[in-house]
Amino acid sequence: MAKMVMMSTFFFKSIFIFWYRFFFRPLKNLQRSVSNMITFAAHQFKYQGYDSLLHRNSNLNDHALLFDVEGALLKSSSVFPYFMLVAFEAGGLLRAIVLLLGYPFVCLVGDEMGLKIMVMVCFFGIKAERFRVGRTVLPKYLLEDVGLEMYEVVKRGGKKVGLSKLPRVMVESFLKEYLEIDFVVGRELKVFNGFYVGLMEETKTMHANLELLVREGKGNCSHMIGISGFHNLDHSFFSICKEVYMVREVEKKNWQNLARDKYPKPLIFHDGRLALKPTALTTLAMLMWLPCGFIIALIRATSALSLPYNISTPILTFTGHHLTTSRPKTTEKEEKLLKKGHIYACNHRTLLDPLALSFMLNRDLVAVTYSLSRMSEILAPIKTVRLTRNRDEDAKTMKRLLKQGDLVVCPEGTTCREPYLLRFSPLFSEVCDEMVPVAIDCHVTMFHGTTAGGLKCLDPLFFLMNPTPHYSVQLLEKVSPSITTSNVINEDFARFEVANRVQTQIGKALGFECTQLNRKDKYLILAGNEGIVSTTKAGN
Repeated sequence: MAKMVMMSTFFFKSIFIFWYRFFFRPLKNLQRSVSNMITFAAHQFKYQGYDSLLHRNSNLNDHALLFDVEGALLKSSSVFPYFMLVAFEAGGLLRAIVLLLGYPFVCLVGDEMGLKIMVMVCFFGIKAERFRVGRTVLPKYLLEDVGLEMYEVVKRGGKKVGLSKLPRVMVESFLKEYLEIDFVVGRELKVFNGFYVGLMEETKTMHANLELLVREGKGNCSHMIGISGFHNLDHSFFSICKEVYMVREVEKKNWQNLARDKYPKPLIFHDGRLALKPTALTTLAMLMWLPCGFIIALIRATSALSLPYNISTPILTFTGHHLTTSRPKTTEKEEKLLKKGHIYACNHRTLLDPLALSFMLNRDLVAVTYSLSRMSEILAPIKTVRLTRNRDEDAKTMKRLLKQGDLVVCPEGTTCREPYLLRFSPLFSEVCDEMVPVAIDCHVTMFHGTTAGGLKCLDPLFFLMNPTPHYSVQLLEKVSPSITTSNVINEDFARFEVANRVQTQIGKALGFECTQLNRKDKYLILAGNEGIVSTTKAGN
């Protein structure tokens, strides 16, 4: 009996040892292998917290920085607003609605599949050579989302490489032109017959581009430091780095936004209709407002076009349109003089600038413009005269009009949204003995009332569709060219001196910075042309 028990025990012990060696030892070896891999990876990548890089005392000029744009540079990790800008500005209202309706599904399918869906909705059918949103619209919103703390670290690097999961055409201009990043690695979009088909190249293409960058020796890749978010990018991209620093979402929430005065390159020109960052909620609110906003815009336009100033002004105020005015203290004699053929020289914010000044003065003015759409000329409640860009002919035209009444002119020649003044054309200073500088500013909450690449005839409509558009008009002290240029011998220099003085006076009143940029510079950047419109066409 005892012998049988011993044999049975030996049998079960043998079975246990057999299965132990078959199952558990491989698992133990696997665990040991994984442990060795983790140790090896720790030696290779040296993952560290972001704080240790922030307080790093050693010089980073000898290192290249490879950073994750969405996960480490931008405060918000959501890319939906940037795709909505592409959908709305490049594709139109219907495409924006489709993207918003599909966004809940995008959130459910995961990052990679959600990204592919948004690319398909936004880019399918868009002509590649006409796609300018990445250069004219997106940089403003991306710059406003840059974290100051991370940018201070990135700019210390000798070479800077931006790594993005977004299509390269969306981020390249922002990174290279405004943040002065040396190299950009992003997803490439597939093109067929000149049109985007809504598909991206696989991530292995990004790997190949990054490897090519390393192989060519760009960016001092032998001393490359990586900065990544935890969930935004495949960490295998950072396998070429000696050190990798991780940024947590909690840390990004405490970052400050990069201030405008710290931009490496000032943002002066940008395009697009949307004046708000189109998150999912703000986009929903905007689409719900559109029908109501269109009706209110018609009411505002109708009252301004058909009713006297003293009646239309209260109606506009009741509908949410605000007009703030101020003027210097003048004597009764000076007030009478102001009614005799003066030039009001104002900076240019929207096509409604002369109309806002007319509402302030409660009388009709004559607006002289360099180019204006036929539709805008027909609907304008005040007289408009088109200049020919011939100096002698335009001077004769303005002198003739001055004998009939007051003129309002925008010497900038084009609008500027940001707090900058473009170079003033000196023509207005040659045709009048006294002129009144006018400082104009406007604020919108939803839609911009200007565009460089769209239909200019719709500019007033979009401005009036804002829930609470606001105009500010300041009359400044008169400028006399004869007094300003009394000590100037050169006549050509004298007229520029007057124009510069008026520009400086308006800039000080508004707190704007004066520049030497002009209309041609703006349209070359935003629209790829010089901004000159044929008088036979209805578009400006």
